[in-house]
Amino acid sequence: MAAHAGADNIHTRKIAEFVSGLTYEQIPAAVRERIKLLILDSLGCAIYGANLEWCRILRDTLETLDATRTTSIWGTDRKLCSAHAALLNGTQVQGFELDDVHRKAVLHVGAVTLPALIAVAESHAQLSGRDFLTAAAAGYEIGPRVGLCMGQEHIGQGWHSGATVGIFSAAAGAARGLKLDADKTVHALGIGGTQSSGLMAAQYGAMVKRMHAGRAAQSGLYGALLAQQGFTGIVDVFEAPYGGFCTTFSRSNDRFDLAELSSGLGERFETMRISLKFYSCVGSNHTTLDAIRDIKARRPFSRDDVDEIVVHGSQVTVDHVGWPYRPEGLTSAQLNLPFCVATLLTEGDVFVDEFTPDCVDDVARIEFSQKVKVVHDPAITALGAGARHKVRVDVRFKDGSTESETREAPRGSEQSFASEADIVGKFRKLTRGVMRDAQQDALIDAVLSLDKLPDSRTLIEVLRA
Repeated sequence: MAAHAGADNIHTRKIAEFVSGLTYEQIPAAVRERIKLLILDSLGCAIYGANLEWCRILRDTLETLDATRTTSIWGTDRKLCSAHAALLNGTQVQGFELDDVHRKAVLHVGAVTLPALIAVAESHAQLSGRDFLTAAAAGYEIGPRVGLCMGQEHIGQGWHSGATVGIFSAAAGAARGLKLDADKTVHALGIGGTQSSGLMAAQYGAMVKRMHAGRAAQSGLYGALLAQQGFTGIVDVFEAPYGGFCTTFSRSNDRFDLAELSSGLGERFETMRISLKFYSCVGSNHTTLDAIRDIKARRPFSRDDVDEIVVHGSQVTVDHVGWPYRPEGLTSAQLNLPFCVATLLTEGDVFVDEFTPDCVDDVARIEFSQKVKVVHDPAITALGAGARHKVRVDVRFKDGSTESETREAPRGSEQSFASEADIVGKFRKLTRGVMRDAQQDALIDAVLSLDKLPDSRTLIEVLRA
């Protein structure tokens, strides 16, 4: 179906043509191998998340509303309809601040791409492993480009980009999985985009923050399935001067760059700029935690030796994670930088075992968090979105001395991506409570040899516990 009269949708059209025309052979081998590792990491996060309180509440509620049992809930023996499964599986991936992140685009890519795509592969289309990887690449490439278009100001003004931007990863991956042509992919994007929503105030303790990625995955899936049947969406969803995604979700026209939407499509792969997490907290905190570990490596110290810790960071870091800690739930504990610093120096790590429900009111951590100050460094902000996680950390000791460390990117980042062994190790740690060794081995093998599978449902079967 043609665009409406006068519509300028050159960027939406370019995205749709890329998604619908992408082939396995066009994806560089290094990108295909990276996607497999990213998929494994996301699935591990989801399986761990299956038994978290908020995921159980969501699952139990959906089971009372939905009698359809077609599509698997990962890490469980349950099924729901495909749309509700996408909602729940996306919530599980993002359920404990463990999943991947494209830092410059401010997007958790796997949490929005995979739930919609796997729902397609299980319940709506038969995909070979190569088809699956190709569709995943479409999703992993498009969402980050929308994030780059919107810039870090998008989250700075209070939108949760994983929920708003993430819809386009979900729609793109699902559309490619369904083998929609370019016209229908335009509509899938337009149907998805009008459902975008997500408020960053959820970070201060609300369970609903965990659900944002799931809603994006669900909305993107709806977009692709409806477009497949001829339902129409906003054909110039990015470009529309009134009510378009970019103009509506940005304070002014100079806050977004439409050229980023299609720049380098098929030549520069944003998948290679997606980072993994090795701390169970929001990505904005990781450089500070690494900096403190580096300082401790050269000068061992305990929390009792510390007078004050000052973190110099971007304005986004200050706004996003630098607020004074308030015990309002695990979400706020995992997002708050002072509390995470206190966790590292009190508990020795910042992974899943350190964030039990009772940690929220831990007096020792709360008291130490008050020694951590997060201050704006205009020079870091001036470096732009690509350096938004850069920090300089000053640890000031009671003896009057100070140790400082600057980190531009954390371990697991695109600058220093994790090894396959590290990623497999993280997967095993996250899934050991649900899966026996043999099932872990089977899932790892299915993901890492995905392009050899005649039917991607072989992988999906192993996801069930």
